[in-house]
Amino acid sequence: MDANTLVREYLLLGLRFDRLEPGFVDAYTGDAALRRQTENEPPPDPRALAARAADLRAELASVSLAPERERFLDVHLRALECSGRKLAGDAIDFVEEVDAYFDVRITPGDPDEYLAAHRALAAELPGDGPLPARLNAARALEEIPPERLSACVHAFSSALRDRVRDQFALPEDETVSYEIVGDKPWSGFNYYLGNHQSRVAINSDLKQRMSHLPHLVAHESYPGHHTEHCRKESGLVADGQLEQTLFLVNTPQCLMAEGLADLGLDAVVGPGWGLWAQEIFADLGLRFDGARAERLHNASTQLLTVRQDAALMLHSQGAEEDTVVDFLQRWLLVPAPRARQMLRFLSDPLWRAYTTTYVEGYRLLHSWLDARPADEPLGTRYLRLLDEPLVPATVRAEIAAA
Repeated sequence: MDANTLVREYLLLGLRFDRLEPGFVDAYTGDAALRRQTENEPPPDPRALAARAADLRAELASVSLAPERERFLDVHLRALECSGRKLAGDAIDFVEEVDAYFDVRITPGDPDEYLAAHRALAAELPGDGPLPARLNAARALEEIPPERLSACVHAFSSALRDRVRDQFALPEDETVSYEIVGDKPWSGFNYYLGNHQSRVAINSDLKQRMSHLPHLVAHESYPGHHTEHCRKESGLVADGQLEQTLFLVNTPQCLMAEGLADLGLDAVVGPGWGLWAQEIFADLGLRFDGARAERLHNASTQLLTVRQDAALMLHSQGAEEDTVVDFLQRWLLVPAPRARQMLRFLSDPLWRAYTTTYVEGYRLLHSWLDARPADEPLGTRYLRLLDEPLVPATVRAEIAAA
């Protein structure tokens, strides 16, 4: 098997998974004939897909590919083999499942760190009431009126797009359209359409807050998912790395993408983003204490692992759903409806392991960005995430070398 054939078989394999689990293919911008071929086939057998993934992975050593492409395909075929086994009904330990999907080993977080985060939040929210009530009262003051949400989204999209164009450059024809949706388990979602075009959906069921919106738009569009797709399409794909035309759920690709997207606001605005956002909201006639919001956000990052702990409780320890909801409420200081929305995401068959991409993706890439040489600008380092087919093992190796 030559390299082109192996990549073609990888694309067909990924597209066939979408027949078994709609939504498994997050984006595909490659040859439409391959998509039509899989759509016209009988529904595939998941165990056969797992076996095919293992066979293709075994072929890699004999195929002439650049090392970074071989590493990329190796970990993604490993992830697909696990997905096939899972869909076939195999009992797979949750920690092993996550490792196979995302190339990371997860462990429970430290409650002492959570308590420290609570103390930091309490210091920013003086008062006599319980901390959850004080925090939720502060968050309620930040809720964006539903009729103003679209205008706010577009204002931040425009401001961030200007910064990304200045720092990283974008294809001249790139565009993002936005829509407000409901009844979804997520806060926002990027649908990459190819040819440098994206549609981003914002979930109105979750009350969107002013402190969260800049991060959300950065995550989904500039310099997050949309920017990554555009630059990889105009770079790697144009250079013949056709495996990059396929973006699959539950693969290391997702951990890297979610990590870089969560760090997007840090990369293009950085410290002081609260005051920067405050000025934009002021232009829209909305009052926002950006400095305090930034301090609260920094304290809350110590609670990042709580959601992953909840996934471990649910899928590895056999905890009851009500117990998990109580855990989320206790440590994330959220009301029951918000905790149950999180549980919905954690319980979804396709997305149940996906929380790890946000937790470990952020932690891994944050460490990698911090480990850059003293004379390397943050933007230069971040650009590699947008342009290169990096995988977690490569990032870990570079951190260790630093």
